[in-house]
Amino acid sequence: MSQPNIPDITPEISINREDVINLIIASIAMEEMGLSHIINAEGEKLQYVLGTLPGNNLTPPASINDILAVNESVRQTLREISRKEQILNEKLETALRAEIRTP
Repeated sequence: MSQPNIPDITPEISINREDVINLIIASIAMEEMGLSHIINAEGEKLQYVLGTLPGNNLTPPASINDILAVNESVRQTLREISRKEQILNEKLETALRAEIRTP
């Protein structure tokens, strides 16, 4: 079997400082959206184990130990999300403070 032939591609990308700052802010927004999805999933996890999720027919019902284990898992996840939020906040503040220079 032969090896693939990859052409030599060297694209030229030209963006200015303002574009870079806008891209950084957009990336922060996308990360925030991803974190919101994780938080929502953690809420649904709790609803599932508690039997309050619509359409949930958990049989047999979760034990207290199961509920406590899921609760600890959710707590750890939210703690990590909180750390990520702090980092994103610092990143956003830095991006917003960056001055836009004109040529």
